Formats: sequence, structure tokens, C-alpha cells
Amino acid sequence: MEATPHIAVVDDNRDIRDLVGKYLQKHDYRVSLAENAAALRRLVERNAIDLVVLDLMMPGEDGLSLCRFLRETTQLPVIMLTAMAEETDRIVGLELGADDYLTKPFNPRELLARIKAVLRRVQSLPPQRAQIQAKEVRFDRWLLNVGRRELVDQDGMTVPLSTAEFRLLSVFLDHAGLVLSRDQLLDLVVGRNAEPFDRAIDNRVSRLRKKIESDPRAPALIKTHWGGGYSFSAEVVSR
Repeated sequence: MEATPHIAVVDDNRDIRDLVGKYLQKHDYRVSLAENAAALRRLVERNAIDLVVLDLMMPGEDGLSLCRFLRETTQLPVIMLTAMAEETDRIVGLELGADDYLTKPFNPRELLARIKAVLRRVQSLPPQRAQIQAKEVRFDRWLLNVGRRELVDQDGMTVPLSTAEFRLLSVFLDHAGLVLSRDQLLDLVVGRNAEPFDRAIDNRVSRLRKKIESDPRAPALIKTHWGGGYSFSAEVVSR
């Protein structure tokens, strides 16, 4: 029998927090409520959380900062709650790696449907071989400084990575040796149902190859599997 998913709901509005919590409990989810970022951090440290429903606009540490923290330290899926006027924050949140978003006011049934969809996607993803939680990761001739998101080659030259490049490289390092389809890569990197413009995963791979491959035209690290996707072939050592 599968364990009941444990959902954390983070919102400084008590009425919304309680409403969402009671609705999810009614549909057989375990629920923990947090009124701010500090409370959610404590929840994550002490409990096995499966998904976070996160309000973006909170006093103190806001939802964007908290989403960044979750992405850098965990693999937890995140569904953002935003106000209609927060389009810029919503876009930034998705760029940070939120899996989905819902605009306030919202129907609890729609939130429930989105939670189910995100959990299905997460459960269908391949298992990780070497989760990137170390400070440094070595592969081929490269040293990746995780905190600074920088690559250092064997000659000591530093190559900065964009957020998109770092996320894609982290996915490959986490799943070294596995063939990942384009849809799986999109779920792991973008973390939500892909819009049409998100289908350009090949372009993301191409940009990363230009930074890490000795010859991007004959890649030795990121292998293409025609009809199947991509795989990362180098040995990965983290510390």
C-alpha cells in the first residue's frame, strides 16, 4: 500500500491556509501548515514532505526566496499561489524551478487537480543515481562548484553557468548513465507542464555542450539517443 502524500501549505493568510489544509485532508492527504518561510524550513527538516503549496507574497522572507532555497537544497515539487497582478514574480518563480502555479482567487478543486498532476509526473521520473547535494562535483576534466554554479577546468579556468545551464547539468549529473527522454528532461529541468516554447530542450543541450565538451560537434559527455533522448556518460564523483 502506497504512503499517503504529505503536503505542506505555506501562506501567511490563516483563512486560506486553513481552507486549503481542510480541503486536502478531506481528500485523504496528510497536511502540514506553515505561516511563513521559517516554519516551512522547520517542517522540511523534520518531516518527509512530498509537495509544497507556496504563496509568493509573504512578509519577511518571500515565496521567491523560499522557492530558491527549496530548489537548491531539495527535490520537492512546488506549486505557487500568486495574485493576478504578480505576473513578473510568477515568471521568476517558474524560472527558479516551481512546478506549477495557480492564481488567486482559486478553486480548491483546481488546486487538487494540479497537485495530483505534479505528483504523477514526479513519481514517473527515473530514480536519481547521485543526488547533487555536495559542495563540489567532479566529472571528466571539470570541477563543478555547486554553491557558486561555476565550472572550473583542469587548467583552473572558470566557466560561469546560467541558471538554465546549471539546472540541466545538475539533472544529467543526478542521472548519469540513464537515458532521459526529452519530456523527462523538461519535467526535471523546467518542472511543470511544458508550454510550446519549452520544447526546445535540444537548444538547451546544445548550449551546455558548447561549455563542457571538448568538441561539441562530436560530444563525448552528453550522448544523443535518436528517438530516445539524451544520456550523460562521464563518471561523477561528489564530495
